[in-house]
Amino acid sequence: MTPDLVFTVAVLAMVLAALASNRIPADVTMMAALTLLLLAGIISPSDALGGFANPGLMTIGALYVVAAALRDTGAIYWVAHRLLGSPKTLFASQLRMLAPTSLLSAFLNNTTVVAMMIPAVQDWAQRLRLSPSKFLLPLSYAAILGGTCTLIGTSTNLVVDGLVQSHGMEGFGIFDLAWVGVPLLLVGSLYLIFLGRHLLPDREGLVEQLENAREYHVEMVVPENSPLAGKTIREAGLRNLTYGYLTEIQRGDRLLTAVGADTELAANDTLGFIGAPECARELQRINGLIPAHGAAHKLALNNHQRCLVEVVLGPDFPALGKSVRESAFRTRYQAAILSISRNGQRLSGKVGDILLKNGDTLLLETGTSFVSQYQYRRDFMLVSPLQDSSPPDFRKAPLAILALAGMLLTSAFGLLSTLEAAMVAAGFLLGTRCVTANRARMTVSVNMSVLVVIGASFAVGEAVEQSGTAAWIVDSIFLSGNLSPWTALILVYLLTALFTELITNNAAAVLIFPVALEVAEKLGVSPLPFIVAVMFAASASFMTPLGYQTNLMVMGPGGYRPGDYLKCGLPLAVAVGITAMLLIPVWWPLRSL
Repeated sequence: MTPDLVFTVAVLAMVLAALASNRIPADVTMMAALTLLLLAGIISPSDALGGFANPGLMTIGALYVVAAALRDTGAIYWVAHRLLGSPKTLFASQLRMLAPTSLLSAFLNNTTVVAMMIPAVQDWAQRLRLSPSKFLLPLSYAAILGGTCTLIGTSTNLVVDGLVQSHGMEGFGIFDLAWVGVPLLLVGSLYLIFLGRHLLPDREGLVEQLENAREYHVEMVVPENSPLAGKTIREAGLRNLTYGYLTEIQRGDRLLTAVGADTELAANDTLGFIGAPECARELQRINGLIPAHGAAHKLALNNHQRCLVEVVLGPDFPALGKSVRESAFRTRYQAAILSISRNGQRLSGKVGDILLKNGDTLLLETGTSFVSQYQYRRDFMLVSPLQDSSPPDFRKAPLAILALAGMLLTSAFGLLSTLEAAMVAAGFLLGTRCVTANRARMTVSVNMSVLVVIGASFAVGEAVEQSGTAAWIVDSIFLSGNLSPWTALILVYLLTALFTELITNNAAAVLIFPVALEVAEKLGVSPLPFIVAVMFAASASFMTPLGYQTNLMVMGPGGYRPGDYLKCGLPLAVAVGITAMLLIPVWWPLRSL
């Protein structure tokens, strides 16, 4: 082993460990790896920075602008509501949901589609009197599968296509992947409708728990010299509240959970109530109670000022690992946390003492400007208003749909490249004010970490190839047992699928790409089936909530637990993998060169 190979393998191992731990932001990890490889002389400055000028990366940036316009004009809402309809059964409901989700995801960023569909599906499920847990995980899976049907459906496809072109090979057409992607979508949809729906939990999400089970959590304190000190629960008027009920009393180090009507209150008691939002206003009228933790403004919002918003904390939230009190959440965001859900369960105890973690779902009481202010920030992976919010400009929805259609047609018929078509569409949408320049800038800015990860991943992938690491991996794993090309293809798919469950899908694709090329070269067969296998395997993340961003986004709103993903996602991953392995060699033969 050469020194360059040893150093590259060490850097690669550190990258995999850091990404798998999810403790260090992915963009920081990849840029650190790029820097180390550059300083070691394994890659040149042009190789280190070449990924940031890759056509695939630039196409993704332009598509973010297109997606922002479709979101701001309400075009996504319009399509979704038109296609969702009002089915009568769970079977028909899931079928009606899978169609628009997969259709939109084939041409738009998956994260954008899921973020827009979650509140619509929640409202829809409520109207149909069905559990949202029956819809939101299939929503994520449908978005993933739909994204595999076209070149622009997921950033992973564009990244790999950019790698293909950088190696002097002809890029993929916008619908070339549909020969495998559409059958995968059909197989996945049939599984979700006929088998998967029986494996999904019948569980309420955070919003439904709070509305139906009256689980808004409000804390009040009995201060010193309070007229309620020494009185029983019944005497204090806390036994028969209209909008809530007393569940617990924190008295020093003791937590009283069996609170009877004759329990006496004491000074400095912290009372925990569960109920509707009106419970807070009701408690304000009781002389002798004050809001806990000084959160007076949380309870003082008027009806017309109050907005309930559900947010999912992302990996870039600045106070991960800190308690709510230490995070100064209320001061930083001008929002009060009513309740916190983790893995589908409402966390009990004092809200101020709860340590915030990536993927936590928070129900906030805040002002009406919160959504527009923070929906483009990287602090939150999802910002979903639960009540009124600013309506989109539906008047310009036809223009946005026209731009999308024009982009697809010009690219499909070869009139423009995918990059050119995306940039023309973005320019048209900006020129017609379907999306403002500031909004477009914000959209690209909040996704900058994704673009940095992709750009830096190209450099790491280049190092894996130039240092001989790819050849070493191929010789060690793939050629040690005289494998057939088809068996090697399966191993490439499995290795990519494993990596994408542990690290980001784009990073997995870029790291395995040189290995796939090396395998094809050593076996003397066409590299195309191996490249396509990397594309599909990198998107086949169904078994963990952290494997794909959309999986984590639906966790809180759907009330899911990690085991739900493995239970429902493992059979889907197997079905998708088998189908892909059968079809890829048909359309991209393993012919000898």
